[in-house]
Amino acid sequence: MALGDIADINPRLPERPGSEELVSFLPMAGLGTDGSTECGEERPFGEVSRGYTPFLDGDLLIAKITPCFQNNKIGQARIGRRVGVGSTEFHVVRPRSHVADARYLLHFLRRDQVRLEGERRMTGSGGQRRVPVGFLEGLDLPLPPLSEQQRIAAVLDRVDTLQAATTRARQLNVALIQGVVERHLGSLALSDYRSFGDCCTRLTVGVVIRPASHYVEAGVPALRTTNVKAGRIDATDLVYFSQAANDGPLAKSKLLAGDLVIARTGRPGVTAVVPDSLAGGNAIDLIVATPNPTVAHPLYLEALMNSTVGRRLVSGEQRGQIQQHFNVGSLRAALIPVPTLAVQEELVDRLLAIRRQDQLQEKRQVQLIGLADGLQARAFAGQL
Repeated sequence: MALGDIADINPRLPERPGSEELVSFLPMAGLGTDGSTECGEERPFGEVSRGYTPFLDGDLLIAKITPCFQNNKIGQARIGRRVGVGSTEFHVVRPRSHVADARYLLHFLRRDQVRLEGERRMTGSGGQRRVPVGFLEGLDLPLPPLSEQQRIAAVLDRVDTLQAATTRARQLNVALIQGVVERHLGSLALSDYRSFGDCCTRLTVGVVIRPASHYVEAGVPALRTTNVKAGRIDATDLVYFSQAANDGPLAKSKLLAGDLVIARTGRPGVTAVVPDSLAGGNAIDLIVATPNPTVAHPLYLEALMNSTVGRRLVSGEQRGQIQQHFNVGSLRAALIPVPTLAVQEELVDRLLAIRRQDQLQEKRQVQLIGLADGLQARAFAGQL
């Protein structure tokens, strides 16, 4: 069954609001990538009646322009008013309620296969490519009886709810870590500050000049900026150096377990501790710091650098100027709060407890993604 046979695409409003009637204004930013929308900003209809896309509460909204469409900005309007007005880059899908369930259609439209096919059908060029209305009108989908659509949608909605709860829990973990760090730092006196360089036995930069000349298909792993996330190393998409290069001209930045690797560009200052599994590896255009174990715990310095204090330090706010390229000299001279090792270890113990909980939630998140994918495949193959 074609979508255009069971839903109206970009329909007019059934009844035009008065110019003073309040409607919900929803920009592109108000359409989430998780299938939800914001309530929208209340505005008189007369202010937004021209040059925008009208829709009703409960309609499906599809971002038609690249890259918003590829980013899955496809959701159901849940707004504060009966009528909404939004971005001109929205396609509106209004299911015919006697034959099609809105939630069922939403889950179908959010499938990867639909987005890939929609991307192939885009028209225009560069950043102005758009999904044509004809693609939506002709989109073929299975259409079981309405009661079956509602049952399927309810199952998929429950999984979405679990995914959203897990995502919120992980966001709270990030905020909790930030709060723990801030509370510890807020109680320190000026006498507890010392230079970052004093906290390290080594502070250097990984190879920056033609590292590709040392690349091999398999060998010693080398970390790049893309591998460094706040508080963890992402070991996907690694590159490799030859053992001879790693032991020779690149040896100054050879990594030890417990070293800090710090981004210089992109997201300057983002920091992670090198795990045991990457000891002996190397770094490309990253600051490498070996903490002095008698002064600073690696995980304390990592937490500090990833905190708001660390971001201010890297941005240059403390020095009255903004840096786009973080350098070793600035970091070596930077004054940072350094409590006693006992206080650092107390902070690290609390952070590790939060991280262990987050790892469990991350595992659950991965399982739920797999469950959702499997249920969707079964649902739209008539097997759920």
